[in-house]
Amino acid sequence: MSAEFRFAVNVLPKPGILDPQGRAVEGSLSHLGVEGVSAVRVGRRVELTVSAADEAAARAIVERLAAELLSNPLIEAFAVELLAATSSTTSTIAAGSTTSREPVGR
Repeated sequence: MSAEFRFAVNVLPKPGILDPQGRAVEGSLSHLGVEGVSAVRVGRRVELTVSAADEAAARAIVERLAAELLSNPLIEAFAVELLAATSSTTSTIAAGSTTSREPVGR
């Protein structure tokens, strides 16, 4: 029996990597009258659904996609977040499990 697992992959520049978009946002805060916000990092979020036998198999697929396709391992880190899991016999099984890592360069 397979189930569907909904994941989010959050990709951000690694610490120490220049983030011009983050700097631009941070530079604009004072023009909006916003104080006390710093260390802004801008990234992207990809959401996808994977059909697999279990969460571990689905997560392995998403981890591979995140490392090989959705992020640049030289300059970006990613976090994988389980949003929901469903099977043909139940509705939502789980949500909220997160793993993150900085991919090792190849």
